[in-house]
Amino acid sequence: MALTLAQLLERPGLDLRLAGAAGGAALNSEIQWVAVTELENPAPFLSGGELVLTTGVRQRSAVEQRRFVRVLQRAGALGIGFGIGLGHDEIPPALIAEANRWGVPVLEVPYRTPFMAIGKLVADSHSADHYASLEKLIAGHQVLARSLLGGGGLPDLLKHLGGMLGTDLVLTQFTAQLHASSPTAGVPSMDRWVPYPIPTGRRDASTLWAKKPFTDTGIISYAQNLISLELNNLMKQRQAQRALAGQVMNDVVRGTLEADEASRRLAGVGVNSTKRNVVLLAESGAHHKSLRGTTLPAELDSAVSATLDDDLVVVVEDDGARAPRLGRLLADHLTEAGIHATIGIGGSYTKPNGLRWSYFEAKEAASRGLDVNEPERLSLTSLLLASEDVPLADMAGEAVGPLLRFDAQHGAELVHTLETYLNLNGSVAQVADQLGLHRNTVRYRLGQIAELTGYDPAVTADRVQLYLALAVKKVAKA
Repeated sequence: MALTLAQLLERPGLDLRLAGAAGGAALNSEIQWVAVTELENPAPFLSGGELVLTTGVRQRSAVEQRRFVRVLQRAGALGIGFGIGLGHDEIPPALIAEANRWGVPVLEVPYRTPFMAIGKLVADSHSADHYASLEKLIAGHQVLARSLLGGGGLPDLLKHLGGMLGTDLVLTQFTAQLHASSPTAGVPSMDRWVPYPIPTGRRDASTLWAKKPFTDTGIISYAQNLISLELNNLMKQRQAQRALAGQVMNDVVRGTLEADEASRRLAGVGVNSTKRNVVLLAESGAHHKSLRGTTLPAELDSAVSATLDDDLVVVVEDDGARAPRLGRLLADHLTEAGIHATIGIGGSYTKPNGLRWSYFEAKEAASRGLDVNEPERLSLTSLLLASEDVPLADMAGEAVGPLLRFDAQHGAELVHTLETYLNLNGSVAQVADQLGLHRNTVRYRLGQIAELTGYDPAVTADRVQLYLALAVKKVAKA
């Protein structure tokens, strides 16, 4: 059974203490996961029911501490574990007061108790739950149970099951092959193979294929249940690992970490920033939720994958030579899994800043909309838009918004006229020729643009402002 907060408080050796008055039913709720964070707003990385562990290094003021509690409460966090002795010698009173107000239990974690020890206890309890449910199912099927739980995983299970049935087996997801009972199993076909759907509760179309002829004594039905549980477990592990790596990537991409700290945290999720790395970015408007737990091609098994915003980010150790082929492999694999995504490829760089640059290149490449998009030189507009500190999107809305509204209300073409004028380097004569207008009409429209926006296209500084505004609108639509 998964641990509750009350049981965690009673664990010897941890020396945890309940701070504040909040508790009650929350203390008897099962801890779904442990999230370690120093983010001001970790809500995007929480799914509810987590014990959030923090040292509060970013919550220096009472306002920040109270806001942090409210963010966690809205995200559905089960409780807060506050480590003392680093950022704070004691739990801030403002944090405890706000937690009491919202009924969020706060656990004091002494300096000598590592967060990892708490996370391991919770993870072990969930693993115990998972394997206990498997053991009930496999009471009469010990061979398959040992093959799955003994470290061999699904490949070993298929191998033993194939031996029992005297035939070849293949496990697929849509048309992509995940595992086979033998290297010579071949490609399943409806005329020579029997399909057995694997229920997972998700739209992933996993199927176990058995090659004819064979005799089923009831073992396949049991194997379907085992495979279903293991696939769900593996997917949850991928989601959790990608969420954790996404927190690190988020800090690296936003540039909030010093170089040494960024390198250390990247190493913690498996990225060696001293080597050359390439970012592959998968972007899908329709299936972005499926990207969180989807499998990767076998050749990308050693890569580090993360979820950042709604994108799947794959960091590959590569000098750039393999990147186009790996990008195509990823695109084909996702397509076979029923996920329609565009792939952006970044350049190959070393160091955390190089990883940031590769991410931005991959993000901009994906916006071009092809199945696989190789990197090009980054535009200033994209870099500015990528920075959360530069309100470029707001500026673009203020500058272009009046023109868009005027065009919609009056059937005018001020935006098109402005784009043509900027693309033709401010030549009224060329704009008139290209649009089939009189030059005075072009001048009149430019006057309307200046009046509506407050920016005169004939003035260099204002022209740059209008150009950036239009460019940002295009990038935002892509």
